[in-house]
Amino acid sequence: MEKNIIYVKNLSKSFDVSSKEPGLKGTIKHFFKRKTTSLKVIKNISFEIKEGEIVGFLGANGAGKTTILKMLCGLIYPTEGSISVSGYLPYRRKENFLKNITLIMGQKQQLLWDLPPIESFYLNASIYDLDKLEAKKRINKLSEMLEIDDDLFKPVRKLSLGQRMKSELLAALIHKPNILFLDEPTLGLDINAQRNLRNFLQKYNKETNATICLTSHYMKDITSLCKRVICVHNGSISYDGKLDLLLKKLSPVKEILIICRSESDAIKLEKSGFMVKNKRKNEITLKVENKSITSSLKAILNNFDIEDLYINEPPIDEIIGKILIKKDCSI
Repeated sequence: MEKNIIYVKNLSKSFDVSSKEPGLKGTIKHFFKRKTTSLKVIKNISFEIKEGEIVGFLGANGAGKTTILKMLCGLIYPTEGSISVSGYLPYRRKENFLKNITLIMGQKQQLLWDLPPIESFYLNASIYDLDKLEAKKRINKLSEMLEIDDDLFKPVRKLSLGQRMKSELLAALIHKPNILFLDEPTLGLDINAQRNLRNFLQKYNKETNATICLTSHYMKDITSLCKRVICVHNGSISYDGKLDLLLKKLSPVKEILIICRSESDAIKLEKSGFMVKNKRKNEITLKVENKSITSSLKAILNNFDIEDLYINEPPIDEIIGKILIKKDCSI
């Protein structure tokens, strides 16, 4: 049975924020008598994550996703509540804890700009006390999985964004962490690079049983990798559960395009009591609730002369977009 590796209970985080009036007078006043207010960005959240699980954090910009990840990896000290990652208190930054985790941020880089990635890899290996032979084995395996063997010896500044991101990932995984915190890892990458990175993460998770906590605004990252999502709205958790249940809740109706053999059949179908979105000659589009999709299709096929039909799923981006503005996504 899978055990929980991350525990978060009643976790909150506040920051002191100062404000300044415009102009020279405001600057002088701000210098001598600064006014600060406490801003609570994370509000009493609780969740648990199992070992080997891939969990996506969803929310609008400023919702608090990155702040949560930074507290989980110990970069930020929590204001209230308790937090445990792999049995450690993250903010204490114990050596064994740091050897178990990695943090990758799509907008940050750790590779040395003018040196080839291989130099940074061996530097990271030394930091984590890996001998050269073991480091070489891990670099060879990861570079093969990421398909960047030919890019290891070129200066980082000569690499494309996709190649650099793969190299960043390799550098962050050389110590074989069992918990990955990924903040927008595919930011700015083209479609092929995004797909390759997702495939690698799926493979890495399967081979190592690593736990992955992921934030992304590319919905394909979430739908391809995560069975479970945690929705964050204004610092609070509005939903924590299976992604497919959330999608069904936010999109309870499917559209069915039906092509009848004749226009008269389409007219009969239009008058049969189904919710009609539009009709054009012998083509008719119906709106059917997910829970009655099977019985509705059976009735249509048994009672009408149908040439073809298509079930249209609403675009995932459109559905997830509702999460970013919807305060309550609870089921």
